[in-house]
Amino acid sequence: MSIKAKNALFLIAACALSAVASAHTGTEVGEAAHGHASAFMSGFLHPLTGLDHLAAMVAVGLWSALAARRAWPDLLWAPLGFSAMLLAGAFLGLQGVQLQAVEPMIASSLLVIGLLVLTRWRVPGIAAAALVGVFAVFHGLAHGYELAGDANALPVVAGMLAATALLHAAGVAAGWALRHASVWVPRLAGAGVAIFGLALLGSFA
Repeated sequence: MSIKAKNALFLIAACALSAVASAHTGTEVGEAAHGHASAFMSGFLHPLTGLDHLAAMVAVGLWSALAARRAWPDLLWAPLGFSAMLLAGAFLGLQGVQLQAVEPMIASSLLVIGLLVLTRWRVPGIAAAALVGVFAVFHGLAHGYELAGDANALPVVAGMLAATALLHAAGVAAGWALRHASVWVPRLAGAGVAIFGLALLGSFA
């Protein structure tokens, strides 16, 4: 295995090791937010300790890099689209907006984005941003609704957004390293994310 492939595997493994839970524990986030600094850190850690969110965000970065025709601006469309719509969804949630399909849509995002990584399906940049952005709204809603009424909600959301950008960057770095170094590693990663999403969907049946 080449050095690039090993480095990419290390990035993916580092992200995976930080995932110790997959539940949306909004109450715990609110309780941990004491002051702006701790609120930001609480929000930053939240996506890193939710396996569903972590997998989706890393996978967005992977797909962006694997399917990019050129480094600029193709690498940015999907991550920026996801982050922007995550923020929009979070603010909707903070306003008390609630949808019954939030959890199934988050599971569906894993299935779809995992398949995108597996197939390396290429679409125009704006279409990539719109595709992942639809799912990002539901990720944001899940967080925002849990934080509605929390005095420190904004620093928490800012922390979540920062962690999201970091996870996207890790996925992009891994995907870019694997573009020409390996074929089976990103396909296995995509298949794993898709299967995880399918399993989550099955739990709602």
